[in-house]
Amino acid sequence: MTGGPCRLAICEDSEAYAAALRGFLEEDPEIDVVETFATGEDLLANLDRLEVDLITMDLELPGISGREAIETIMRERPLPILVVSAHAGKQSQRTAEALAAGALEAIHKDGVRLGEPGDVWANALRSRIKRLASLQLKRRARDERPLRPPSPPRPELDRPARAIAIGASTGGPPALLRVLRDIPADFPTPILVVQHIAVGFGEGLVEWLDGSVPAPVRLAAEGDMASHGIWFAPDDAHLVVDPSMTLSLDRETRGGAHMPAVDILFKSLAAAAGDESIGVVLTGMGADGADGVRAIGEAGGLTMAQDEASSAVYGMPRVARDAGADLILPLDEIGHALQTLRNAGVRG
Repeated sequence: MTGGPCRLAICEDSEAYAAALRGFLEEDPEIDVVETFATGEDLLANLDRLEVDLITMDLELPGISGREAIETIMRERPLPILVVSAHAGKQSQRTAEALAAGALEAIHKDGVRLGEPGDVWANALRSRIKRLASLQLKRRARDERPLRPPSPPRPELDRPARAIAIGASTGGPPALLRVLRDIPADFPTPILVVQHIAVGFGEGLVEWLDGSVPAPVRLAAEGDMASHGIWFAPDDAHLVVDPSMTLSLDRETRGGAHMPAVDILFKSLAAAAGDESIGVVLTGMGADGADGVRAIGEAGGLTMAQDEASSAVYGMPRVARDAGADLILPLDEIGHALQTLRNAGVRG
């Protein structure tokens, strides 16, 4: 991040919305919107000279799409990108694709209260944007996975697992894709996932992943039995599991910064499955998951954290490591590691 105010660029084809968003952002004296672009082509043409800390990106643009622009930026000159999208629900699959391409987070246009730039929520959003703008990102290679010899067996993984819980935040969708595409369609152990994501985008992420990885991906509902496959917490509720592997949704518990929270899922799994519980912490800002890692460890379960080199944001994995995660693994080894666990079955 440059010295002085946080420097932003806006890519938005509506001149009126761009002007309103600029005014909303610049309500904070530490934010300066220095460029606006109406098309992705115009943005990319100026990428080499652009001196900004973060770009807000609409996805519906004339010419190339926002997703295509994001892919190019992340290959050629990585910058933090915040998607500002008009799509929600299943239509937000486009947003999921943009997050997988490298955008750090997404917010819904209707959720940006342009007419209330001074309220508490607006101040919190601008603070979040400044935190995103402070991140230093790595250049992303094209998603081509060369064949590599398998890693030697790890003795820690020679153990039964009743369920696997995965937590992710900023940079999570592409990390989840890389892990979950290594999980075969008939993988018997249920995988429970918390991804921090703005309300309205969870369903689209699940729909997109379901079409992108071999195992079935579902949005968890109250009373579901966690059979084989991948189960996501909704974007407005904590996900909890009991000893029978029945899932429940908690919209009442407060006290943390996130709903859903990784800590709540991990703690419930530790109580439900004891030494047959597995917790995995992927890329993200903040400390969610650290207490859950401790809980699984105290119950005798196994925990893993993504390593720093492969993390888009080494916040949550770092605190998971410091909390005692048993294995620190590169992203491309985590899915393979999970496959080697022995399924312990479901017991009522």
